[in-house]
Amino acid sequence: MIYTCTLNPSVDYIVKIENVNIGSLNRADNTAFYPGGKGINVSRVLKRLGQETTALGFIGGFTGHFIENSLIEEGVHLDFIEVIEPTRVNVKLKSSVETEINGQGPAVSKENEQELFAKVSSMTDQDYLVLAGSLPPTLSPDYYQLLAKQCKENKTRLIVDTSGDALKDLLTYKPFLVKPNQHELGEFFNVEISSIEEAVEYGRKLLDFGPENVIVSLGGDGALLLNGETTVFANVPKGELKNSVGAGDSLVAGFIAAYVEKGDFLEAFKYGIASGSATAFSNDLCEKSTVESLLKEINIEQL
Repeated sequence: MIYTCTLNPSVDYIVKIENVNIGSLNRADNTAFYPGGKGINVSRVLKRLGQETTALGFIGGFTGHFIENSLIEEGVHLDFIEVIEPTRVNVKLKSSVETEINGQGPAVSKENEQELFAKVSSMTDQDYLVLAGSLPPTLSPDYYQLLAKQCKENKTRLIVDTSGDALKDLLTYKPFLVKPNQHELGEFFNVEISSIEEAVEYGRKLLDFGPENVIVSLGGDGALLLNGETTVFANVPKGELKNSVGAGDSLVAGFIAAYVEKGDFLEAFKYGIASGSATAFSNDLCEKSTVESLLKEINIEQL
């Protein structure tokens, strides 16, 4: 099973308005609600790509029930831990300048932590676990490390999509995949990365810290896949950017979906790029038909 873990999910409230007047009444042109959180996005895309997936994490209140109902409608398996306080709401204001207001996550008790840890402890070497996103404010700061350590003991393939100190702390557990963008990779080494050559150099240095595979997103310039066997570059298809939210999560989901099916890193990388691009060109997360239509536009180059 492919599990995703979203410790601080959200209901994303999308508000579209042509012009915002600060300090006065504004009326939205369009609004929408989506279940939010990086791991949840990965599960939603995995299901759309034909893979069974189970979403883990902490949810609570009426907003948590909205997330549950939305994922059930999409066919995602659920195994959430319910907390007392409601799941946060994040406001995404789309206007001439895009603005985000993220709510504060709910309190998570030690009992809640232990319950989720027990679920991860039961995973095997046939499972995958995606750890993605931020921690709720009351969660133990080393909680990701505890989950990663358990994955290493169980030989569960761990995929990490986080940055900064959280990423550094998790590399020692030798995750199956990490996915920094070029800015996050630069921050890791306290440098500015401005070329593909520099991204390759520091991507390979990141491999020395323990991960099996590193994908470095270069935005519109493409992406890199680095592991012990190869270093490759992929372009990204051309298209109209409609949605930056979830593109990186879709890349992760596409990579995992294709790797589980074919066991080939290059095919998985290509499918991941197509998935991320398909989401970027859509108003919501990608659909399988769009992903597969983009594959022919992606070229893999050995470096």
